[in-house]
Amino acid sequence: MQFIKPNINLDFFGKRKIAYTCSLTMILLSCISLVIHKGPRYGIDFAGGTLIQVKFQQGVEIDKIKDGLSAVNLSNSSVQLFGDAKSHEYLIRTDSSVGTDDTFVDKLKGSLGTSTGSPAEIRRMEMVGPQVGKDLREKALFAMFYALLFIAIYISGRFELKWLLSGLVAVALAGAVYLLRVFNVSVPILILVALIVTLIIFRILELKYAMGAIVALIHDVIITVGIFSIFNKEFTLPIIAALLTIIGYSLNDTIIVFDRIRENLRKYHKNPMPVIINRSINETLSRTILTSATTLVVVMALLVLGGGIIHDFAFALTVGVVVGTYSSIYVASPLLLAWQGRKS
Repeated sequence: MQFIKPNINLDFFGKRKIAYTCSLTMILLSCISLVIHKGPRYGIDFAGGTLIQVKFQQGVEIDKIKDGLSAVNLSNSSVQLFGDAKSHEYLIRTDSSVGTDDTFVDKLKGSLGTSTGSPAEIRRMEMVGPQVGKDLREKALFAMFYALLFIAIYISGRFELKWLLSGLVAVALAGAVYLLRVFNVSVPILILVALIVTLIIFRILELKYAMGAIVALIHDVIITVGIFSIFNKEFTLPIIAALLTIIGYSLNDTIIVFDRIRENLRKYHKNPMPVIINRSINETLSRTILTSATTLVVVMALLVLGGGIIHDFAFALTVGVVVGTYSSIYVASPLLLAWQGRKS
C-alpha cells in the first residue's frame, strides 16, 4: 500500500540543521532533568524495597493508610492512588524489605482495616533486596550496551561487508569491558566510556553506516529515558524491555532507509550525496509512515486501555516509536554525509 505519491520530493535533508537543534535541545533537557533528579527514578526492581498494591471497598484517606502502615513498622512508606479513583486502589512503597508471608499479610490487612474503617484486600506484594536491585541495574545496562554492540557488527557487515573488522572491534571492546568490570569500575561510568570509545573507533575505521545507526539508537534511548525523568516516572524492568524493543524498532526503520540509500548510490552515483539521501528518504516515506502509524495504534490502545500495570511500558513504547521514526529520517541518514568522502 502506498498512499504517498512516488515522485514526492520533500526536503528532509535541507531541514537537518533544525532537526539537529531539536535533538540537541531534547537531549540537553533530558540530561538536565536526570541531573536534577539525581538519575532515573528507580522502581523497586532496581532500588530494592517492597511494593504493596491494596484495594479498599470504599474511598479512604491516604493519611489513614499511613497510620495503619506505622502500626506495622512501615512509617516511612509512600502511598499513592493507583488507577481510577473509583477503584479505591493504592500503591504502597517502602525502602525496607519486609516479609511477605501470610502472617505479615494478615497483620497488614488488619492494621489497614482498623485505621481506615474499610476492609483491605492485598492484591499484590513484591519484595526486592538492595543487592538484587543493584545487580539488576548493572545487568540492564550491560544488556543495552551489548545490544548496541552486536547491532553495530550486523550493520557494518550488511552494508559495508566488514564483518571481520567489526567483529574484532566488538570482541576487543567486550573483553576490555569485562576486564575493567573485574577491577570493580563503576558500571555506569564503564558503559559510558565504552560507548564513547566505540564511536571513536567506528569513526577512525570509517564504519559510517554503523556509526549513523548507533548514534541514532543512543539518541532514542537518551530522549526516552529523559522524558521518563521529566515526568518523574518509575524506571523498572518492563521499561528496560521497552527500551530494547525501541532499539529494535528504530533499527528496522533505519535499515530500510539505508538499503534504499545504498541502492540509489549505485543507480545515481553522479548525483551529490545530499540529493541521494533525500531521494531515498522520500522513496521509503510511505512505508515508514504506515509502519509507525499502525504500531502507534496498538501502543496507544495499550496506553489508554491497558490499565496501570502496563501504563508506563506502553508510554515508553509510544515515545520510542515517535522518536525512533524521527531519528531514522533526521539523525541516522544525514549522519552518513558526515563520514562520507563525497562532497555535496
